Amino acid sequence: MKKKLTFILLTTVVSMAALTACGGNNESSGGNSAQSAGGKGSADVKKLRFATWDTGDALKIEQDIAKKFEADHPGTQVQVEAYADGFDQKLAAGFGATNPPDVMYMWDFPTYHRSLEPLNSYADGDKDLNKDDFYSGLFNYATIDNNLYGIPAGFTTRVVYYNKKMFDDAGIAYPKDGWTWDDFQSAAQKLTDKSKKQYGFGVRAENDTYDLQGFVWSNGGSYISDDGKTIDGFMNSKETAGAIQMFGDMLKNGSAVLTGGKGQQSGEDIFKGGKIAMWESGIWPLESFKQAGIDVGTVEMPAFPGKPVKGVVAESALSIAKDSKQKELAWEFIKYYVSSEAIKMRVADLPVRVSVVSELKKDQDPLYKPYYTMLERSDNTPAFLLNDKWNEVNRQLSAAVEAVVHGSNAQDALNQAVKDSERYLK
Repeated sequence: MKKKLTFILLTTVVSMAALTACGGNNESSGGNSAQSAGGKGSADVKKLRFATWDTGDALKIEQDIAKKFEADHPGTQVQVEAYADGFDQKLAAGFGATNPPDVMYMWDFPTYHRSLEPLNSYADGDKDLNKDDFYSGLFNYATIDNNLYGIPAGFTTRVVYYNKKMFDDAGIAYPKDGWTWDDFQSAAQKLTDKSKKQYGFGVRAENDTYDLQGFVWSNGGSYISDDGKTIDGFMNSKETAGAIQMFGDMLKNGSAVLTGGKGQQSGEDIFKGGKIAMWESGIWPLESFKQAGIDVGTVEMPAFPGKPVKGVVAESALSIAKDSKQKELAWEFIKYYVSSEAIKMRVADLPVRVSVVSELKKDQDPLYKPYYTMLERSDNTPAFLLNDKWNEVNRQLSAAVEAVVHGSNAQDALNQAVKDSERYLK
């Protein structure tokens, strides 16, 4: 799945020359192809284009899935197009030139949904999909105006990673589900030893405001009203400011260290080096932590006093282009891609089917259970799904959050962000 959700403001006017260069025809779209028995030149071969943002091992698995689909569908060739870091630009160019891939990974539904095929009738009318076997909340992230535009393929929620050895050395009990932010901050203080350049927690110099929503919701705040029309009194509420200020305060009192800024190591690398005891993230770094020899644990997010813990989901879904000429074949491919067989092949993703999670006992594994606990707590709607001008607003919010981790007061910074953003909502 895409490793970081990044809001991208697409330009409203793209030159036809650029579209022609990027769009091309099916044969020149780039990426890797899984070969069918019929061969590229055969007139009776149906070609299905599938665009992915993945690279490396994840891409190899997707190519293997495509080959298995071809084997079950003689006369079909799946062309896997690996767009990598250029995913959004290439996808936008394809849509603009009315030559998009048939099937694509998708997360930014507010930007792209007008170019996607609504899937309600497919998903509700096809018993082979077995929609009830999916974690139901995942469909909310792929729905705009009651239309479903993507089928969940993978997801992650966010948890706290902790280094068991560092906790053992400090004589501190491991954190448990149900802990609080007071517990968290107390542990961070005790785990900090500046003489060893060792800290309790790492705070990102550049935070994705999408990910921070879980903390904000947990403190009773929100970036925007439920109807998506108002940010004043929400984005700058005391609850929102309090959640973000907490990280600024930890940097000021020395129990946390800033990570990932210019000339600084990433938080993942510092965690692997045994210099921060706790780190907050999704599923992505878990394997690298284990490969680095870290005796790592995971735990659900802490709670603010008297308030329920809330989570946020980063989801990858599969969508069909409205301009696709192979919609029925595309739907068959999606069904296979989210089948139990294919889900088990995609080992880097958290399974989206309840039956697979139960079979693999993921929800009983101490390392993986917190992700599913947090999924049950992820029922709020992210801001970018509530207002189609959110990208513009988010630039001001991101600047405010960056200012806070560099020492500014959260309330003041958010008040200014609201003032600078309200023109976009008129």
